[in-house]
Formats: sequence, structure tokens, C-alpha cells
Amino acid sequence: MKILKFGGTSLGSIESLKQVRDILVDNPGKKIVVCSAMSGVTNQLVAVVEQMKIKEIKRIDRYLFDLESKHLDVIHTLISDKDQKEIVKKRVSHNIKEILELTRLEYSETIRSKIITQGEALLTLILSSYLNQEGVPNTLIFAKEFMLVDSIENPNIGKVTKALHNVLENSKESEVYITQGFICKDNNGEITDLERGGSDFSATIIGAAINAETVEIWTDIDGVHNNDPRCVNETNSIPYLSYSEASKLAYFGAKVLHPKTILPLINKDIPVILKNTFKPKAKGTVISNKVDKKGMKAISAKDNITIVKIESNADLVPHDFFKKIFDIFHRFQISIDIVITSEKSMSLTIDDTVKLSEITKEIRNYAEITTESLNTIICIVGDSIASDQKTYRIFNILKLIPIKMISLGKNDNNISVLIDTSNKVRALKLLQENLFLQKEGTFA
Repeated sequence: MKILKFGGTSLGSIESLKQVRDILVDNPGKKIVVCSAMSGVTNQLVAVVEQMKIKEIKRIDRYLFDLESKHLDVIHTLISDKDQKEIVKKRVSHNIKEILELTRLEYSETIRSKIITQGEALLTLILSSYLNQEGVPNTLIFAKEFMLVDSIENPNIGKVTKALHNVLENSKESEVYITQGFICKDNNGEITDLERGGSDFSATIIGAAINAETVEIWTDIDGVHNNDPRCVNETNSIPYLSYSEASKLAYFGAKVLHPKTILPLINKDIPVILKNTFKPKAKGTVISNKVDKKGMKAISAKDNITIVKIESNADLVPHDFFKKIFDIFHRFQISIDIVITSEKSMSLTIDDTVKLSEITKEIRNYAEITTESLNTIICIVGDSIASDQKTYRIFNILKLIPIKMISLGKNDNNISVLIDTSNKVRALKLLQENLFLQKEGTFA
């Protein structure tokens, strides 16, 4: 069995939904199709939640009216059978009414998740009916019945496996099963979500649970590119990446893949294939345990980075000082991207500043602390990167762009440099030119 996951842009219009139908027809065999919400819908639902917090009833009603109209228009265009059209319209209207009722309750994180995950439910209702009409028989299954992940950080694959097999055994047997991404349940059995972009993660959790042959992730770009095509011209799709390389690119900003996507599949050795919905014959990128070739392969960039500079003002030996600092960040559950240390000082980077004021208050008991925002980490990824004969070219960037920090990854598969965000686009273009487009030369 295969998993095929379609993102919001792949489901965002009448034309793209027809393209999804064609892709499913051209992919014979049993499959589970994991769907995001239609493009823009989750943002609309988040806006509903924000209005709910401040009890703006009129705005909520207007947002939900627009949301219902959007989906009813799609139904009207896609589904030709009059009776089936009315059935799907009623089901969509029922879901919108459920959202409306939730907005009248007192706000909680559970209610928030129940609302913002409705986009996937609405889309799958429509897609399932449309595919049946188009001669692609399918069974609609509901992710909240089997995505019992317990923890987003460490999904309980065994629990999902048991629940999913039970759902499949009790559902109408089909070659195609349609389900929702993003939504799941925590260890208390409460509805929650896998965070923005989490439908990729849903797909790989499901893939691991059923030992899928492959997990295909269909987006609007033909695989992972060797640089950010939004900033740089002449980027190329990378045919093969290892799990480790792909994870680094995703963590450090590559938008085509959710950072947690690869994790459930590594020990199962299930390949992930990234494909373009609008260019289905393009090869895309295959991600697996295999290292295709050594050396530099791609560049990604992660914005909204804050530097935290800390210098001890207490009589602490270095290992006690470092332990205290790391314990504070651990207690507040803040991840550190890059860290540089000297005897009694350290500089580190974070991308989550929500609790920074509390952290700063604690650290000031025994250290001076300053922060600096608006930075970007640029990460150059590739197996055995330190021994690549072209790696020295990375550091030619020092001639033109100030670098604040440099770090070599533990597994020798990435080099990260920290720069001002104002220099990001220029740095990406210079690196692309000198690492991938020129055989020889320096930055110009």
C-alpha cells in the first residue's frame, strides 16, 4: 500500500482537484490519500479563532459564511449528480454549523484545534464524493479515529497502527482510502493538531503504521531544490537525498517539507518521494536511507533567529556555568540551533522568543545577557561536506557579507552560517553561483 499526500495548493482550485483525480487514476494499487485543507482555508479558520478570543461574533459569522460559500461553490462546479450534490452540501453546511457552535463556547486549546482542523474535514467530504462520481471508488475514513499519536514530539506509532487497522477492517474495503492530515489526538484523547504544515507528518506517521511501500508528498514544486527558488534563479531539483540531509534542509527552512516528516520512517526504511501535482511526470526527489553521492547538495535558510550572548558574572567553573544555561533553556522547552562557547561565555541562537523574557530574568542571577534579533541561519547540506573540494568557496562569502557565527554539524553533513537577515537574499545568490553554477571562481 502507498500513501499519497496532497497539500493545500494541490487542492486549492477546481483544476487542481481534477489533476489530483488524474494522478490517482495513474497510480494503480491500494493507497491511502492524506489531504490538507484547500489553500487558504486554515488561515481563515485561524482568523475565526482569533475573533473568538475577543468575542467578535459578527466577524466570525462573516468569516464562516465566506468559508461555507467557498466550499459550496466547489461542490456546485465539481459534482454533477443532483442528489449527491445536495448530500455533500448538507454535510458541509453541518460542519460549518459545528464550527459556529464551537465559537460560542469558552476558548480552550482543544476547541482551537477542533476549529482549525475542520478545513481537512470539509475538503475530504468533497473530494471523496467527486472521486466516486469520476469512477475512482473510495472510502472516506476519519483521522481522529486512528491518529492517536499521544505526543507530537514522539508519536506512538504502535497505537496508531492498532487503531488504523481496526478502522480499515471495519470500513468498506476499497482500493483508495481518503483521510485528513493535520488532525490527531493527544494522550488524554483530546483533539489536537500536528502544527502548521503537519499533514506531511500525518502522511509519514500513517506510512510507518502500515509499513507502506512509499510515501508520496505532492506539492506545487518538483521536489527539493538546491536553493530557495523564491530568492534565487536557476535552482535545480535534487534527485536523491538521504533522510539526514532532508531533515537538515527541512529544519533549516526548506518549505517543501515539514521538519518532522522524515522521523517516523527512518527505522522502517520507507522512501519518501516529493512530487509536483502540476508536473506529475517530473522525477521529483526521493528521500531514503541511501546516500546517493557525497558533497554539497543544497542550501536552505531559516529566518527569525535571535542571538543570545551570555557571559558569566559568578564564580562558576565552566561546566557548571554551561549546565545551568542549558538547563534553563531545557526547562522552558526552547531549542537551540547553534552554540559557541569560550571559558565563561557563550553565544547561542534560538527561533522561539515567546519565553525569552522569563529566561533572561533567570540567567541574570549569575550572568550578563544580551540579545540580537533579525538574523538568518543559512545551512549548506551534503554528506561528508567537510571533505568536499568545493567547501572552501563557502567562506569566500566573508569577503562581502559579515558572518556572525559558523557551525559544522555533528554528522559532517551540514555547515551553518549566521548572518543579518538583510543580507539573506544576496548570500543565497552568491552561494548558488559559486557552489553550483561555476566550476571555478570566487564571489563577485
